[in-house]
Amino acid sequence: MVKQSEKAVIFKALHERKQPFVIGNPWDAGSARILTSLKYEALSTTSAGLAFSLGRKDGTAAVSRAEALANAQSIVEATNLPVAADLENGYGHAPEDAAETIRLAAEVGLVGGSIEDATGDAAKPIYEFDHAVERIAAAAEVAKSLPFPFMLVARAENYLHGRPDLDETIKRLQAFEKAGAAVLYAPGLTRPEDIRTVCASVTKPVNVLMGLKGAPRLTVRQLGELGVRRISIGSGFSRAALTAFLHAAREVIDDGTFGFADETLYISDLTAMFG
Repeated sequence: MVKQSEKAVIFKALHERKQPFVIGNPWDAGSARILTSLKYEALSTTSAGLAFSLGRKDGTAAVSRAEALANAQSIVEATNLPVAADLENGYGHAPEDAAETIRLAAEVGLVGGSIEDATGDAAKPIYEFDHAVERIAAAAEVAKSLPFPFMLVARAENYLHGRPDLDETIKRLQAFEKAGAAVLYAPGLTRPEDIRTVCASVTKPVNVLMGLKGAPRLTVRQLGELGVRRISIGSGFSRAALTAFLHAAREVIDDGTFGFADETLYISDLTAMFG
């Protein structure tokens, strides 16, 4: 097995090269093994994918920190690739909660993780600016104290909560960078000009979420030309798997046919990926 410290160095180097890399987003150990068998260079958990697998709603604090970290640890143990995690808002509102989550994330073998500025409260979905920055600063202090590079991602969630304010998003990302974040992320950005502006407004690597329904189909190369250094899929692979499952289940119960089987992999093909 590759040591955590070695994975951390590899993961940091991926963010420093000129061409962007795509980070695969598994939701369990099995999907992690499949992504590992392909050409992915690193993985990161998906909070939505985990919530769906548990039969719960994402973004509602329905998954505990202990459950999320147990899931992350199972993924770490299923691969030799560097693994980061979607750590939502740090599983608590206080800066100390975000800091403790980063400490625990490192303990289960993770080499990166994201903290977002979304509160989980529909009535007040985004933390006030100063509080959001304090939370990232606390998380960054722990990340920098670790004996290996830990890629702390700071997420500005405006665009996912009906607040498409580019200036405010950039203001937050710049403040998160000053607070010590290693990677910056504003999920929901889709317009090339907005992505380019964000990348030009900060000096740390920028992660962009792709695979959103109805969003422009930018390629990895095009995103690199815009300044992006890391590309994630979020819950995209999980949603793709559930979509295929739903189509197959509906065909059987509604039509009484089994045509879905023609599009499935053989058990032997899947077994080879889990070897």
